[in-house]
Amino acid sequence: MVEIISKYVVVIVLAICLCLGYVIKHSISIIPNKYIPLIMAVVGTILNIWISGWTFTPAILLGGLASGLASTGTYEMIKNISEKEPPEENVAQ
Repeated sequence: MVEIISKYVVVIVLAICLCLGYVIKHSISIIPNKYIPLIMAVVGTILNIWISGWTFTPAILLGGLASGLASTGTYEMIKNISEKEPPEENVAQ
């Protein structure tokens, strides 16, 4: 499964969508959070078409959608890792 995903995720598109999604989430309060994955999927597709020289194939569509949606998952993963509290040590008192 990871091999299939890594075949279609374009790192540059993922990084741009990650940054854009962060800006939308934290700066533009008029857009509800539930629409951010949709916006990233569309932006990811447009970016991937642009990177591919304005050609459109099913593989480019899938790469753009996968990269845009993966950016939202990456954001959540980073957020969960950074919020995780360090494990408590068993210290005898």
